Amino acid sequence: MAEIVNMPRLSDTMEEGVVAAWLKNVGDKVEEGDILAEIETDKATMEFESFQEGVLLHIGVQEGETAPVDQLLCIIGEEGEDISGLLSGEASTASNDAAAEKEESDESNTSSSKESNSDNELPEGVIIINMPRLSDTMEEGTVASWLKAEGDAVEEGDILAEIETDKATMEFESFNSGTLLKIGIQEGETAKVDALLAIIGPAGTDVSGINIDASAKAAAPKKEEKKEEKKEIKKEVKKETSKVSTPASSSSNTSSNSSSNSSGRIFASPLAKKMAEDKGIDLNQVSGSGENGRIVKSDIENFKPSAGGSASASSFVAVGTETFEEVPNSQMRKTIAKRLGESKFTAPHYYLGLDLDMDYAIASRKAINELPDTKISFNDMVIKAAAMALRLHPKVNTQWTDKNTIIAKHIHVGVAVAVDDGLLVPVLPFADQMSMQQIGAKVRELAGKARNKKLQPAEMQGSTFTISNLGMFGITEFTSIINQPNSAIMSVGAIVQKPVVKNGQIVVGNVMKITLACDHRTVDGATGAAFLQTFKSYIENPIVMYV
Repeated sequence: MAEIVNMPRLSDTMEEGVVAAWLKNVGDKVEEGDILAEIETDKATMEFESFQEGVLLHIGVQEGETAPVDQLLCIIGEEGEDISGLLSGEASTASNDAAAEKEESDESNTSSSKESNSDNELPEGVIIINMPRLSDTMEEGTVASWLKAEGDAVEEGDILAEIETDKATMEFESFNSGTLLKIGIQEGETAKVDALLAIIGPAGTDVSGINIDASAKAAAPKKEEKKEEKKEIKKEVKKETSKVSTPASSSSNTSSNSSSNSSGRIFASPLAKKMAEDKGIDLNQVSGSGENGRIVKSDIENFKPSAGGSASASSFVAVGTETFEEVPNSQMRKTIAKRLGESKFTAPHYYLGLDLDMDYAIASRKAINELPDTKISFNDMVIKAAAMALRLHPKVNTQWTDKNTIIAKHIHVGVAVAVDDGLLVPVLPFADQMSMQQIGAKVRELAGKARNKKLQPAEMQGSTFTISNLGMFGITEFTSIINQPNSAIMSVGAIVQKPVVKNGQIVVGNVMKITLACDHRTVDGATGAAFLQTFKSYIENPIVMYV
């Protein structure tokens, strides 16, 4: 019997996931324990194993798409099994959820009952298309343009319309075949999710008895100014688009570009756009072989630049033109923004800075690294010194809650590691019990996993104190945002040579500046200063850390 597999919760903070890659295709046999897909969470890209055996019958979230936890990911069952009931059941569940939300107001109840009555009177083969939810935060959408007109034949997979969401303007494909009998939401109009968008059915079917206009108008904004404002914005966008068109692209469009409409917009599938971007191909030079001149994958694969010039020449942008690139936020970047915002605006930060004399530390490291099979870094020394200082100053090793302050008796040091998508903080458990050499080996192991997206959630949890080091980039001084629920984070700068006073004389010294960010709810100024004095005594005289 077919089973639904939902988007799994692969970390404690995961709210949605992105399918990075499918390792199985529809029709492939699946054994229990097989890797179905690689899923990008807010922390790492992880392999997702199947707990069922059978055949992969349906994929609900395509590669690169984002879906909330518990949304249908795929369906596994017996070969040839009919899963239409499961798919319609998912749609029915979504409709019930939407209806439940609507019942919160009397107007919504009235609208729901009208739609229900209309559904009961639908002629055979007629299908109602509602305004889709094209993003997880979308509440209403604006029809930017219709690519089909009433009376046009529609095939499954055809692009019906372009819909402007709260995040982007997206192409909306038809999941049904038939004739577009009625358009319920005109271009430029806005409607709430699940409002009636269109009707598809057999050619010649009379749908005059289905009142979709009332539903669309009820869902649209009440103020006409809102519509006019949107139309004005769209006009301005079209004007700006025409202004930034290059001579090469304009001539190409005028000649024989069947993939553009009268407004100059290029119609291409998402895959074709991605391939063109990767290959540096200007879509203005490509003739589409798809429906209505739409550019598809094969057009990019078979494209040959004209003799008159190259793609790089035709994509020239005049000096002074303002251009922007929109890069979708990864799950990691979204989580970093959320957590750092919460920390900065809820914890009252204050900062303590200190200059450290690193002459003895440099000499000690050189002597240690001359030993066989031994290598430590200044960062290893910093972590060890901080862990030992936390033993003597437990109030820095704390967490704030509304009811009490939690003092951790163990010392788990988080080490910030930069990766392509942002920042990860792997944790060294019981760092105070580790030698510098053990600290160095563990940091290298965890940093490598972080950069390869192989770090497991358990390896990033439980820190009681955090260290961020930008010294290797030449940064001499900076401040960090506290990694909650920690009460403090230490920022470590580069070692620089500068004039210092020793024994009454000005000499060249090696100085490293550190800055401690503290949560004033748990760490008072005197407490943070005492911690730094102890840390200073350790790092400036590394030999005492071996006693």
